[in-house]
Amino acid sequence: MNEEPIPQQVVLAVDDNLYTLRIVQHALEQADFKVLTAVSGEDALAIMNREGLPHLAVVDIHMPPGMSGFEFCRTVHQFSDLPVVMLTAVNEENTIIEGLDEHAEDYIIKPFSPAELVARVKRVLRRMGDFAYTMEPLTRVDNHLTINFPERKAFVDEKPISLTPTETKLLYILMRNAGKTVSTEFIIRRIWPLEPAYEDRLHVHMHRLRRKIERKSRPRYIVSERGAGYIFQINAQ
Repeated sequence: MNEEPIPQQVVLAVDDNLYTLRIVQHALEQADFKVLTAVSGEDALAIMNREGLPHLAVVDIHMPPGMSGFEFCRTVHQFSDLPVVMLTAVNEENTIIEGLDEHAEDYIIKPFSPAELVARVKRVLRRMGDFAYTMEPLTRVDNHLTINFPERKAFVDEKPISLTPTETKLLYILMRNAGKTVSTEFIIRRIWPLEPAYEDRLHVHMHRLRRKIERKSRPRYIVSERGAGYIFQINAQ
């Protein structure tokens, strides 16, 4: 029996400096990543709308004249929990703290070592988990459910249903770890990193999300694991 090949993990590199993009692309491709490149935040968002979500993004902070790296991250995190590694020449403590607290999993100062970049990208991906549905414009779960993350929309039996930013991000976190239990504490920390939040608040959003995507009162996709968290079921029946 032949096993299906493991798909390449996809990294989106966003930087207005073409030389930097070439270095990042070469280093990550040598490490067997598929690399997409964008010269601005707007360009990167267009790529995600066209191709789907990558596994990780490597993002510069200052990319004039368009949106900054932080603005790009704020936009992306309205519909996903995409892990970001900041790659920038900005070496100011307050900026680094803001980047790590609000936007990114890691922060690398230019000039940088390509080998260190690869190592940090791999470390972040090991911690965040894989996303089996990555790089599809429409994320098709099965014949009943399809998700468009950038547009914050679910299609249930082909009927479009709008999702709130919190519901979309919640669904992304669960689907990124499909088949695995995701702890309540982890979900709360990822959705509300700078706010006090409690399980009751999460339960409200989870209930609303289930009402939108589940066909029956008994959950088919998002199942509670008592005392542990939630699991997004693969090949749900």
